[in-house]
Formats: sequence, structure tokens, C-alpha cells
Amino acid sequence: MSGIYIHIPFCKQACYYCDFHFSTSLSKREEMVLALKKELILRKDEFSDQNVETIYFGGGTPSLLTVEEINSIIKTVFKYYKVVNTPEITLEANPDDLFGNQIEQLALSRINRLSIGVQSFFEDDLKLMNRAHTSFDAEYSIRRAKKYFDNISIDLIYGIPKMSTDRWKQNIQKALSFDISHISSYALTVEPRTVLAHFIKKGIVPSVDDEVALSHFNVLTNTLEESGFIGYEISNFAKPGFFSKNNTAYWLQKKYIGIGPSAHSFNGRSRSWNVRNNSKYIASIEKEILPQTSELLTTTDAYNEFVMTGLRTIWGVSMVKVKALFGEEYYHYLLKQSKKFLTQNLLILKEETLVTTKKGRFLTDGIASDLFMIKLEET
Repeated sequence: MSGIYIHIPFCKQACYYCDFHFSTSLSKREEMVLALKKELILRKDEFSDQNVETIYFGGGTPSLLTVEEINSIIKTVFKYYKVVNTPEITLEANPDDLFGNQIEQLALSRINRLSIGVQSFFEDDLKLMNRAHTSFDAEYSIRRAKKYFDNISIDLIYGIPKMSTDRWKQNIQKALSFDISHISSYALTVEPRTVLAHFIKKGIVPSVDDEVALSHFNVLTNTLEESGFIGYEISNFAKPGFFSKNNTAYWLQKKYIGIGPSAHSFNGRSRSWNVRNNSKYIASIEKEILPQTSELLTTTDAYNEFVMTGLRTIWGVSMVKVKALFGEEYYHYLLKQSKKFLTQNLLILKEETLVTTKKGRFLTDGIASDLFMIKLEET
């Protein structure tokens, strides 16, 4: 099974922490939709032997498109690709876009999963991040969405400067009060060249505190697990039966095609990514030239990605698969490198699978980097 990711590169305004590719000008929206559909057609042969199980609209802000535009993109996928009978089709949406009859129209489309970008239920946090919606919008949009969709996820951000542990607990409890099935939650990260990075450098906003983020993460995991959620990946929690198929496919390294400017693709052997520029993307697609750069993964690259993605999930890193896919040298290297983390109770080796412990979960990225192969020469 495979997936298709569709990047919608438009936003009403720029969130201070975001470094994803987007434009606040919608002047090229119609041209972009046409280009997205054309890229889908140009790349149909890449998935001629694949069944598409997930279609994911990300961004940017996909909910800025009209339902007609969204439907036309989905129709193109169904026309040119082999799609399973009941694919998971997710639309990322901002709360302020889910007013009027938008939700009713989306419910009549093939969209069957909403991912609502709440981030926080507190006005101070939303203003600090320069979000376009208010806390009222967030609550109202979830209540309305619940009337039409059974599969809803919301995003929350922790580790926000000045966010107390008590406020974070209130955020989680508010989210739980809506009886939703999925929560994605991320630590606020200060990316270079963002407004947030500039504000912190100038002393306008306090620095992000890693200890606070760790405390928030522990509160998050404990509270959600007590409420029946499963943390199937570091940042993703779901009730049984509601794991995101798109997210799961990504972390289990299944094949996917990324459509749109800046979108990435993975075919099991190589990665490719489209140009990060709307005008250049549209111009290239109009000429039927894919504006992408590709790299063939070396054995070491593939091993490192296998370790990174596996450790982030409840499924862990299969030592059996490491030996089968990469050979004895990588297998023994991984065993050797993991010993100190096993001793520190940050990893456990269970049924020939390396899995992070509750203590090690927040440190996964750092642990993975120590397990990477960096010196082996490729042959």
C-alpha cells in the first residue's frame, strides 16, 4: 500500500514558528490547482504497481481551497491511480476556515478525516505564534466538525514560552473534552530564519526551555495514556482503531508520492523533492517537466533512516530486519551502539526488537543519532 501527499502552499498569514513552504498571496491559486492535477497525471506511472491507501492534503493551509477545488484534485487521483475501496483521505484545516457551510460541504466530499490545527486553546499562546484563529474559533470548529466527521485529529504545541504546566494540562483536558480520536502534539521548535528565532535573539520572546518541554511531554503522554490513547509515534496519539494510516505509512517507510512545491517523495530506494517556489513549480509543470531533485539512498542512508523512523514508533527497530536488509556488519554495529542505552533503561530489546522506554521516548532523536552508521565506506 502507498500514499499520496498533496502540498497546498498557501496561508492567510505566517505563523512565527513555521518554516514550511507557503505563500500568503492567493493570486496563483487557480494555476496551482491545475499544476497539482497535472503533476499527478505526469507521475501516474510511478505508482502503476501500487494501490493508493491514503491521500493527505497538507501545507500550508489546504482548507483555504474551495471544496470544488479539493474534489477536482481527488477526482484526478481516482482517475489516474489505483485507489483502494475505502482510502483514508485527510484534510489539514485551520479552525477559522471551518465556518459557514464549509464543514457540511467537506462532509459530502470524499474527505473522511480532518486534522484541525488548534495548537492552543489560549489566546496568549495563539497571539505569540501569530495564529489566524482565536480560541473561540478552535472550540467552535471542533464542535461543528464532530457533527459530520467521526475521524478527527487536532494539533497541539507544547513548550511555548511562558506556558505553565497548569496551562498545558488545561489544553490537554480541553482537547479530551471533545471526545476526539486522535491528537498530534509537537514541541515548539525554533527554526532558523523564522520570526520566532528573530524575536528570541532580540529578547522580545523568552527562549524555549528544553526542561519545560520535557515536563510538558511527560504530562502529555501520561494524561493521554490514562485516557485510553496509544502513543504510536512520539508526536501522535490515538484511540484504538484510529491510528493515522498516512502517519503510520510514513514511519514504516512505505512508498509515497509528494505532489506540489517542496513536497517530498520516497520510492523505497531514493528520495526526491520538488522545487520550493510556487512560480517555478507552476512554470515547470506547465512545460511537463518535473521540477524535482533526487538522491539515491546508500545502504548507510537507508539504515540510518530505518533506525530513526523505527525508534519513533511503538513498533521499534527489528534486529531481524536490520540483518536481512543491511547485513551482519550493520546488525552487530547496532547491537554494540545500543548497549549503553539498554543499560540506562532508555531502550529495551524485546523479541529481537529495539524499542524506546517511557524514559527514553523524549530523547529518541538523540538516541537514534548515536545509533547511526557514519564511518562505514560505501562500496
